[in-house]
Amino acid sequence: MMRNALVVATSLIATAAVAQTVPTPTPLPNPHPKTTSVFDIPQRGVTFITGDTWVQNGQTIRLYGVQSCIRRTAFTNQAGRKTDCGEASLAYLAALARDTKPTCTALAQTGTPPVILAICAAHVGANTLDLGTILTTEGFGFAALAATGKAVYQPYLIAELTAKKEKRGLWAAPDFPHPHAIMSNALTTRQNPLK
Repeated sequence: MMRNALVVATSLIATAAVAQTVPTPTPLPNPHPKTTSVFDIPQRGVTFITGDTWVQNGQTIRLYGVQSCIRRTAFTNQAGRKTDCGEASLAYLAALARDTKPTCTALAQTGTPPVILAICAAHVGANTLDLGTILTTEGFGFAALAATGKAVYQPYLIAELTAKKEKRGLWAAPDFPHPHAIMSNALTTRQNPLK
């Protein structure tokens, strides 16, 4: 049943990737139509940049539809200490990659230099779970928003709202800096510098 859910989720995400607005990712060229771009996150030789992005084999990979906490923003942890929110997201992703040995599927390429947008399947015991769902459900990742302000992938928003309601992960902090609020404020300031 989990495998069927993952197949359905993969199909939905792939469909959404093509329909995404600004910037529109370029579907990956596939010189072998019968194969797909499937790869593992290696246990060595990977550099985590944020809680949703890493570099492996010289290629930058980003989880499709996921937004991590922004680095150099602070929250108060359970011990009462100010902690870097982005570092907490990054550490959680790195731990998941180590413990669940995800297999990823490249969906599209965007930007210069190119970034590969991917979804990843994490292996937890006998189950296969979507890595983005784990991050958002556990409160260390958030639903990425399109330029329209809507979630790029709706199930991640539902998982995020569940984590918020249950105060999981970063949502447990009384002063949690939600990345969308920070980005929205930065955009407003850039558009209206006198305000």
